[in-house]
Amino acid sequence: MSEPVVADTRRLNSKPQDLTDAYGPPSNFLEIDVYDPQIVGVGRNRYTTYEVRMRRRNCFLVSCQEFSDNIVTNLPIFKLKDSCVRRRYSDFEWLKNELERDSKIVVPPLPGKALKRQLPFRGDEGLFEESFIEERRSGLEQFINRIAGHPLAQNERCLHMFLQEESIDRNYIPGKV
Repeated sequence: MSEPVVADTRRLNSKPQDLTDAYGPPSNFLEIDVYDPQIVGVGRNRYTTYEVRMRRRNCFLVSCQEFSDNIVTNLPIFKLKDSCVRRRYSDFEWLKNELERDSKIVVPPLPGKALKRQLPFRGDEGLFEESFIEERRSGLEQFINRIAGHPLAQNERCLHMFLQEESIDRNYIPGKV
């Protein structure tokens, strides 16, 4: 008779973990900055754009032109290891709407539309006041990092397009990457 097959349940030999390993950055990470707000256009056609860039933790860049090979995301699902695109608030709204429509994740809220700031005859700059732009920039950065940090959202074609394509094809076919 043959002997029954017993699964090998011994632990793998692994190196002991030190504090650097335990509290260092994870092996797979994606960190996104929203920065460098710029006001574009004049009069009623004025709007603010923001640079959106994927970057390695603990690295700082001044602009998109300073990318190098060591500033990357190491998530294999992204076709580009680094990217820098310019987006406006309506692009973030588009991403939120696409994710709500096509994915199974709970999408966090965007910073508000600030409708009162769009009223005429205000004593300040309204939507183009520095403090408002900074508050919105911070909210957009928090929004995109929460989305991009979700493992299911990382597979969505709309997120890849938002982070890596110069222009957004609003007629794309939704789905997974």
